[in-house]
Amino acid sequence: MRVLVIQNYDGSGLGQVATALDEARAEIDLRMAHRGDALPENSDGYDAAVILGGGQNALADDEYPYIPSLLDLARDFSGKDKAVLGICLGSQLLARAFGGKNQIGGASEFGWCSVSLTDEGTADPVLRHAPRDFSIFQWHDDTFSIPDGALHLASSGVASSQAFRVGRATYGVQFHFEADRKLVREWNAAFAKTIAENQPDWLGRFEAEAARHGPGADAAGLALARAWVAAIPAPQA
Repeated sequence: MRVLVIQNYDGSGLGQVATALDEARAEIDLRMAHRGDALPENSDGYDAAVILGGGQNALADDEYPYIPSLLDLARDFSGKDKAVLGICLGSQLLARAFGGKNQIGGASEFGWCSVSLTDEGTADPVLRHAPRDFSIFQWHDDTFSIPDGALHLASSGVASSQAFRVGRATYGVQFHFEADRKLVREWNAAFAKTIAENQPDWLGRFEAEAARHGPGADAAGLALARAWVAAIPAPQA
Protein backbone atom coordinates (compact mmCIF):
# COMPACT_ATOMS: atom_id res chain seq x y z
CA MET A 1 0.00 0.00 0.00
CA ARG A 2 1.51 3.32 -1.11
CA VAL A 3 0.03 6.57 0.17
CA LEU A 4 0.77 10.09 -1.01
CA VAL A 5 0.73 12.65 1.82
CA ILE A 6 0.52 16.35 0.97
CA GLN A 7 1.69 18.64 3.77
CA ASN A 8 0.64 22.27 3.33
CA TYR A 9 2.15 23.94 6.39
CA ASP A 10 5.05 23.57 8.79
CA GLY A 11 4.07 21.76 11.97
CA SER A 12 1.10 19.89 10.56
CA GLY A 13 1.33 16.13 10.56
CA LEU A 14 -0.50 12.85 10.25
CA GLY A 15 -0.97 12.24 13.97
CA GLN A 16 -3.27 9.29 14.51
CA VAL A 17 -3.58 8.72 10.77
CA ALA A 18 0.11 7.79 10.87
CA THR A 19 -0.66 5.20 13.53
CA ALA A 20 -3.33 3.61 11.34
CA LEU A 21 -1.09 3.69 8.25
CA ASP A 22 1.79 2.15 10.20
CA GLU A 23 -0.50 -0.65 11.37
CA ALA A 24 -1.36 -1.32 7.72
CA ARG A 25 2.36 -1.25 6.81
CA ALA A 26 1.76 1.51 4.31
CA GLU A 27 4.59 3.17 2.42
CA ILE A 28 4.26 6.96 2.74
CA ASP A 29 5.46 9.43 0.11
CA LEU A 30 5.48 12.82 1.87
CA ARG A 31 5.46 15.95 -0.28
CA MET A 32 5.97 19.30 1.45
CA ALA A 33 4.04 21.21 -1.17
CA HIS A 34 4.28 24.56 0.60
CA ARG A 35 8.07 24.15 0.63
CA GLY A 36 8.23 23.58 -3.10
CA ASP A 37 8.13 19.79 -3.35
CA ALA A 38 6.71 18.82 -6.74
CA LEU A 39 3.37 17.06 -6.85
CA PRO A 40 2.95 13.87 -8.88
CA GLU A 41 1.33 14.38 -12.27
CA ASN A 42 -1.38 11.86 -11.45
CA SER A 43 -2.33 9.09 -9.04
CA ASP A 44 -0.43 6.34 -10.85
CA GLY A 45 1.63 4.30 -8.42
CA TYR A 46 -0.46 5.26 -5.37
CA ASP A 47 -3.36 3.62 -3.59
CA ALA A 48 -4.51 6.67 -1.58
CA ALA A 49 -3.82 10.31 -0.80
CA VAL A 50 -3.98 12.45 2.34
CA ILE A 51 -4.18 16.25 2.16
CA LEU A 52 -3.32 17.85 5.48
CA GLY A 53 -4.23 21.17 7.07
CA GLY A 54 -2.58 24.57 7.16
CA GLY A 55 -2.92 28.18 8.18
CA GLN A 56 -3.63 29.45 4.66
CA ASN A 57 -7.08 29.43 3.10
CA ALA A 58 -8.34 27.23 0.29
CA LEU A 59 -8.40 30.11 -2.22
CA ALA A 60 -4.80 31.26 -1.66
CA ASP A 61 -3.61 30.38 -5.16
CA ASP A 62 -1.44 33.51 -5.48
CA GLU A 63 0.63 32.62 -2.42
CA TYR A 64 0.50 28.85 -2.98
CA PRO A 65 0.41 28.38 -6.76
CA TYR A 66 0.44 24.58 -6.49
CA ILE A 67 -3.17 24.57 -5.22
CA PRO A 68 -4.92 24.25 -8.63
CA SER A 69 -2.68 21.29 -9.50
CA LEU A 70 -3.48 19.74 -6.12
CA LEU A 71 -7.20 20.03 -6.88
CA ASP A 72 -6.67 18.26 -10.21
CA LEU A 73 -4.65 15.55 -8.47
CA ALA A 74 -7.39 14.98 -5.87
CA ARG A 75 -9.98 14.61 -8.62
CA ASP A 76 -7.71 12.12 -10.40
CA PHE A 77 -7.37 9.97 -7.27
CA SER A 78 -11.10 10.07 -6.62
CA GLY A 79 -12.03 9.41 -10.25
CA LYS A 80 -9.91 6.25 -10.20
CA ASP A 81 -11.64 5.05 -7.01
CA LYS A 82 -8.54 5.57 -4.88
CA ALA A 83 -9.12 6.66 -1.30
CA VAL A 84 -8.64 10.37 -0.53
CA LEU A 85 -8.66 12.09 2.86
CA GLY A 86 -8.62 15.86 3.33
CA ILE A 87 -8.35 17.22 6.89
CA CYS A 88 -9.19 20.83 7.83
CA LEU A 89 -7.64 22.87 4.98
CA GLY A 90 -7.57 19.58 3.09
CA SER A 91 -11.34 19.28 3.42
CA GLN A 92 -11.79 22.87 2.25
CA LEU A 93 -9.64 22.12 -0.79
CA LEU A 94 -11.62 18.96 -1.55
CA ALA A 95 -14.85 20.92 -1.28
CA ARG A 96 -13.48 23.39 -3.82
CA ALA A 97 -12.23 20.58 -6.06
CA PHE A 98 -15.72 19.11 -6.31
CA GLY A 99 -17.68 22.34 -6.72
CA GLY A 100 -18.38 23.46 -3.16
CA LYS A 101 -18.20 27.14 -2.19
CA ASN A 102 -15.47 28.25 0.19
CA GLN A 103 -16.24 30.80 2.91
CA ILE A 104 -13.20 32.62 4.25
CA GLY A 105 -13.66 33.56 7.90
CA GLY A 106 -16.76 33.68 10.05
CA ALA A 107 -16.67 30.08 11.28
CA SER A 108 -14.06 29.94 14.06
CA GLU A 109 -13.72 26.86 16.25
CA PHE A 110 -10.77 26.08 18.50
CA GLY A 111 -10.17 23.35 21.04
CA TRP A 112 -12.25 20.28 21.72
CA CYS A 113 -15.70 20.98 20.31
CA SER A 114 -18.92 19.03 19.81
CA VAL A 115 -19.60 17.38 16.48
CA SER A 116 -22.67 15.36 15.49
CA LEU A 117 -23.08 12.79 12.76
CA THR A 118 -25.91 13.20 10.29
CA ASP A 119 -28.14 10.24 9.46
CA GLU A 120 -25.87 9.63 6.47
CA GLY A 121 -22.89 9.77 8.79
CA THR A 122 -24.23 7.09 11.10
CA ALA A 123 -24.53 4.77 8.07
CA ASP A 124 -21.20 5.72 6.49
CA PRO A 125 -18.49 3.02 6.42
CA VAL A 126 -15.96 5.37 8.04
CA LEU A 127 -17.85 7.97 10.10
CA ARG A 128 -20.08 5.38 11.78
CA HIS A 129 -17.05 4.32 13.81
CA ALA A 130 -17.42 7.55 15.84
CA PRO A 131 -20.25 8.15 18.33
CA ARG A 132 -23.32 10.00 17.07
CA ASP A 133 -22.26 12.99 19.20
CA PHE A 134 -18.64 13.42 20.24
CA SER A 135 -15.95 15.96 21.15
CA ILE A 136 -13.02 16.35 18.77
CA PHE A 137 -10.28 18.91 18.25
CA GLN A 138 -10.97 21.89 15.99
CA TRP A 139 -8.82 24.72 14.70
CA HIS A 140 -10.26 26.70 11.80
CA ASP A 141 -11.83 30.00 10.81
CA ASP A 142 -13.12 29.05 7.34
CA THR A 143 -15.86 26.74 6.13
CA PHE A 144 -17.46 25.54 2.89
CA SER A 145 -20.64 24.25 1.35
CA ILE A 146 -21.07 20.54 0.74
CA PRO A 147 -20.45 19.84 -2.96
CA ASP A 148 -23.45 18.83 -5.04
CA GLY A 149 -23.79 15.07 -5.08
CA ALA A 150 -21.64 14.56 -1.97
CA LEU A 151 -23.00 13.01 1.22
CA HIS A 152 -23.11 15.32 4.25
CA LEU A 153 -21.77 13.22 7.13
CA ALA A 154 -21.26 15.50 10.16
CA SER A 155 -22.03 18.98 11.45
CA SER A 156 -21.44 21.33 14.39
CA GLY A 157 -23.27 24.33 15.78
CA VAL A 158 -20.68 26.74 14.32
CA ALA A 159 -19.91 25.12 10.96
CA SER A 160 -22.46 22.69 9.61
CA SER A 161 -20.05 21.31 6.99
CA GLN A 162 -17.86 19.08 9.17
CA ALA A 163 -17.51 16.01 6.97
CA PHE A 164 -18.58 14.81 3.54
CA ARG A 165 -17.94 11.96 1.16
CA VAL A 166 -17.61 11.99 -2.61
CA GLY A 167 -17.95 8.63 -4.31
CA ARG A 168 -16.82 5.56 -2.41
CA ALA A 169 -13.88 6.78 -0.36
CA THR A 170 -13.08 10.48 -0.88
CA TYR A 171 -13.56 12.14 2.52
CA GLY A 172 -13.34 15.77 3.51
CA VAL A 173 -13.19 16.20 7.30
CA GLN A 174 -13.07 19.68 8.81
CA PHE A 175 -12.28 18.60 12.37
CA HIS A 176 -8.83 17.40 13.43
CA PHE A 177 -9.53 13.77 14.28
CA GLU A 178 -5.82 13.07 13.68
CA ALA A 179 -4.90 15.39 16.58
CA ASP A 180 -4.62 13.37 19.77
CA ARG A 181 -3.42 15.00 22.98
CA LYS A 182 0.21 14.36 22.03
CA LEU A 183 -0.14 16.25 18.76
CA VAL A 184 -2.11 19.09 20.36
CA ARG A 185 0.68 19.52 22.92
CA GLU A 186 3.13 19.76 20.03
CA TRP A 187 0.94 22.45 18.44
CA ASN A 188 0.81 24.33 21.74
CA ALA A 189 4.59 24.66 21.53
CA ALA A 190 4.98 25.11 17.76
CA PHE A 191 2.25 27.72 17.43
CA ALA A 192 2.52 29.31 20.88
CA LYS A 193 2.57 32.90 19.60
CA THR A 194 -0.45 32.48 17.33
CA ILE A 195 -2.42 30.68 20.03
CA ALA A 196 -1.55 33.34 22.63
CA GLU A 197 -2.80 36.08 20.30
CA ASN A 198 -6.08 34.36 19.49
CA GLN A 199 -6.75 32.17 22.53
CA PRO A 200 -4.91 33.87 25.43
CA ASP A 201 -6.41 31.60 28.09
CA TRP A 202 -5.74 28.34 26.24
CA LEU A 203 -2.55 27.21 27.94
CA GLY A 204 -4.07 27.91 31.34
CA ARG A 205 -7.06 25.69 30.69
CA PHE A 206 -5.42 23.15 28.39
CA GLU A 207 -4.73 20.39 30.92
CA ALA A 208 -8.27 20.46 32.29
CA GLU A 209 -9.72 20.42 28.77
CA ALA A 210 -7.38 17.61 27.75
CA ALA A 211 -8.35 15.53 30.78
CA ARG A 212 -12.06 16.10 30.16
CA HIS A 213 -12.23 15.58 26.41
CA GLY A 214 -8.97 13.95 25.40
CA PRO A 215 -9.60 10.26 26.13
CA GLY A 216 -12.87 10.13 24.18
CA ALA A 217 -11.57 12.34 21.36
CA ASP A 218 -8.40 10.28 20.98
CA ALA A 219 -10.41 7.05 20.83
CA ALA A 220 -12.86 8.44 18.27
CA GLY A 221 -10.07 9.87 16.16
CA LEU A 222 -8.09 6.65 16.04
CA ALA A 223 -11.23 4.68 15.17
CA LEU A 224 -11.91 7.04 12.26
CA ALA A 225 -8.29 6.85 11.09
CA ARG A 226 -8.35 3.06 11.10
CA ALA A 227 -11.69 2.97 9.30
CA TRP A 228 -10.45 5.27 6.53
CA VAL A 229 -7.27 3.24 6.08
CA ALA A 230 -9.44 0.12 5.84
CA ALA A 231 -11.21 1.78 2.87
CA ILE A 232 -7.97 1.95 0.87
CA PRO A 233 -8.17 -0.66 -1.91
CA ALA A 234 -5.66 -3.45 -1.64
CA PRO A 235 -2.75 -2.96 -4.09
CA GLN A 236 -3.17 -4.94 -7.29
CA ALA A 237 -0.56 -7.63 -7.93
